[in-house]
Amino acid sequence: MLDTQLMQEGLALMAFGMGFVFVFLTVLVLSTTVMSLLVRRLAPAPAADAPSRASPSASNDNDSQELMVVISAALHRYRQRHRR
Repeated sequence: MLDTQLMQEGLALMAFGMGFVFVFLTVLVLSTTVMSLLVRRLAPAPAADAPSRASPSASNDNDSQELMVVISAALHRYRQRHRR
């Protein structure tokens, strides 16, 4: 009889512990959701974006084209060396 009583107490303790964790996590999720809603309502509106910089200059276009040529040459050489 001692073993069954011990098993019942163990199961009761397990149920209590799991219930406590479940309630705690539920309260945590609910409080996080409520805080998120409050912050959305009370937070000031985001500032307007700063004006963007001037469009890329011609030197950037030349650099991009040169980079594309170099990458194409490297890819061509790689494919020549590793043919199947």
